Amino acid sequence: MRFAYSIKQKMKIAVLLFCIMACTILIRFLEDKSVKSMNESFVSMYNDRLIPATDLFYVAENAYAKKSMIEEFLNTAAEQSFSSAAFKEQLADYNRAIDSLIKKYEKTFLVKQEKEKLIVLKDGLESTGQIEDKILKFAANKDIANARKLYDQEGRASSKGTIQKLSELMRIQTQVGEELIKDSAFMVSGSKLYSTLQVALAIVIGILIVGIVFTSNVVKINNDKFNLN
Repeated sequence: MRFAYSIKQKMKIAVLLFCIMACTILIRFLEDKSVKSMNESFVSMYNDRLIPATDLFYVAENAYAKKSMIEEFLNTAAEQSFSSAAFKEQLADYNRAIDSLIKKYEKTFLVKQEKEKLIVLKDGLESTGQIEDKILKFAANKDIANARKLYDQEGRASSKGTIQKLSELMRIQTQVGEELIKDSAFMVSGSKLYSTLQVALAIVIGILIVGIVFTSNVVKINNDKFNLN
């Protein structure tokens, strides 16, 4: 009877230990998955938020510099000799830089709102480019008066609109970045929970081991007493 009772107790302990082992493996799997997700979140933060935000800043910088250059050209061209070819080349340099940065930005991960704003931005840049082409034609014919009139009526507003759209995209970048930070904080809290569970399971295993040793000693003492009797 005692032998059967001992076997039954050992089976219960074995089943319990097996369950604890399974829980430990599951927790380890979840922890690895959480760490992987955190790593992906940080990589996305860098590749899809930080770098694109920098690119947008440089697009805005080039757009603003181009706007200032056009205004300076139109304000001074009538007072001194100017080179329409040099003006055209400067415009082309700014536009190439902007186009290169926009293409780079397009390759990153964009949320729906960013995609929509980007389409509007590209349309605005195309519209601005058409106005600039007309200004260049006026400049080539040394018709600065009409070039300045066109810029005042359409060009200035178009340039400001481009810079405003870039600001809106940067704002979205910030919002999505904040969401990624919140997700990362949630995953960190999850990892802490998994670590706490592992510690708890280790304590349970320790208690079980002590219990097994204690039970074995009690059984041994009882057996010794039984044998003496």
